[in-house]
Amino acid sequence: MNQNIETNPLLDRLPPHLQQYIKPQNYDDYTAINQAVWRYVMRKSVSYLGTVAHDSYLDGLQKTGISIDDIPSMYGMNRILKEIGWAAVAVDGFIPPNAFMEFQAYKILVIASDIRQLEHITYTPAPDIIHEAAGHAPIIANPDYAEYLRRFGEIGAKAILSAHDNDMYEAVRKLSIVKEAAGSTATEIEAAENRVNELQAKKVDLSEMAMIRNLHWWTVEYGLIGSVDTPKIYGAGLLSSIGESKWCMTDEVKKIPYSVDAAYQEFDITKPQPQLYVTPDFSYLMQVLEEFTNTMALRKGGFRGLRKLIESKKIGTIELSTGLQISGVFTEMITNEDNEVVFFRTEGPTALSNREKELIGHGVLTHPHGFSSPLGKLKGINLAIEDMSPRDLKAYNFYDGERIAFEYESGIKVEGLNVTGIRNINGKLILIQFTDCTVTYQDKVLFKPEYGTFDLALGKEIVSAYAGAADYRSFDATHFKSEIVTVKVPTSKAAKDLDILYAKVRDFRTGKNTAISLETIFETLSNEHPKDWLLLVELYELTTKNTSLQTKVLERLQTIQTTRPEVAQLIADGIELVV
Repeated sequence: MNQNIETNPLLDRLPPHLQQYIKPQNYDDYTAINQAVWRYVMRKSVSYLGTVAHDSYLDGLQKTGISIDDIPSMYGMNRILKEIGWAAVAVDGFIPPNAFMEFQAYKILVIASDIRQLEHITYTPAPDIIHEAAGHAPIIANPDYAEYLRRFGEIGAKAILSAHDNDMYEAVRKLSIVKEAAGSTATEIEAAENRVNELQAKKVDLSEMAMIRNLHWWTVEYGLIGSVDTPKIYGAGLLSSIGESKWCMTDEVKKIPYSVDAAYQEFDITKPQPQLYVTPDFSYLMQVLEEFTNTMALRKGGFRGLRKLIESKKIGTIELSTGLQISGVFTEMITNEDNEVVFFRTEGPTALSNREKELIGHGVLTHPHGFSSPLGKLKGINLAIEDMSPRDLKAYNFYDGERIAFEYESGIKVEGLNVTGIRNINGKLILIQFTDCTVTYQDKVLFKPEYGTFDLALGKEIVSAYAGAADYRSFDATHFKSEIVTVKVPTSKAAKDLDILYAKVRDFRTGKNTAISLETIFETLSNEHPKDWLLLVELYELTTKNTSLQTKVLERLQTIQTTRPEVAQLIADGIELVV
């Protein structure tokens, strides 16, 4: 059943920097134990969630091709998701937040194709196929919610992150990998948890990405919908967690009306949530998102937006009032007494664009070492350069092939040989090229002739600032890819032997081989794998017509409930599904 991904037009549109995160699902790698874990969680979840989840959940399971008995394949999901305008891809655990959001903007459901260990059947901090496929996929069948998810991705991909966000991403990714790796020691897990706790305890100003992440957590992951008194579940984290989906409905969890305040409420990924937010309906989610977006540098620009980009130390973009977009790693700015940006600088590869399309001849090959330019109005001239017609340019001595000197209101002076100008589609000048050019500010030289050609960016102000490049084709793999890789621990002989037993029971249940002796499997399981409980639950389900064997299985389960209290409720829930 190692199937290729069904062709989907949405997947064909993905840019290379997102394609680097896609990995094959390798369906044949799922073990019989993995399939049993999926089946147990889904049977229990559907049984319970049918009464507490939003109506879209059960309908969505059918529309998105999610089976209760089998782990879904990307092939099947893409074939069905295509009908509702979405697609799905498999990735390796947590991916960088901007990349995750951008996938959503392309209407691609990102699915961590690994599945949690049996030991973590109720909850895991690691994204897995139970969380992604069984949690996220069903709800996107609701058109209002699907559009919210797409729009959220579009906005979230532009959110500016901080160095602290990078550290937090790495720490959470490492914790999720260590906790799900079968060979991890208690010391390794504790160290990874401590690192996450240490970062969460740091008192740092919330970045845009941190606030977007909070909104995502309290809606997409842990959202409730309806009234505060009688809410329903729609968040994927709750839909995919047997324990939390029950606990969140109790009075122990505080229910709060959803608002933009949720952007400032942080969370602890290692623990159940003590409070949750309730939205009255899916359309209200969009209202809050727009309210938050109005506070972002994406819409406000200015010195605060540029400062966020400088602090992020990542590729970002500023857009000027002329529509010129500069993408690169920003390192410096000069402001006037009104906190208006009058000069900026990038270091390293930089690209210039207009309307998200790189200007011909102004990519990273032209600007490999950075880009800088003054901004603002010229001193003593009421007409902005970008608004000058060819006649105006002549009147103010902006002749091609002639030397010119002029000064900005900020005091920045430019002197050089005017070569040519570039206008946008609306006729505004957006760039003027100079050679043999010197740019000074007070006693500081900002640009020297020996630096090469000077391209003057035209614009009175920065109207927008956001993460990533204006034209994604300008840079190779603009998103950071973690060096922390998923750990694949060799399977022990005992684990392989146990999986063989699970496979035999699965074959019996599906009718592939009904000649298998369940009695023999029970004896082998009891003698060689005395701690295992999930296969006993499956045997209990299959022996309803063999009361003698079912009694033995039940007695064995009750013994394990006594000796292993941590799985007692799981066993009780499994028995309840059969009764």
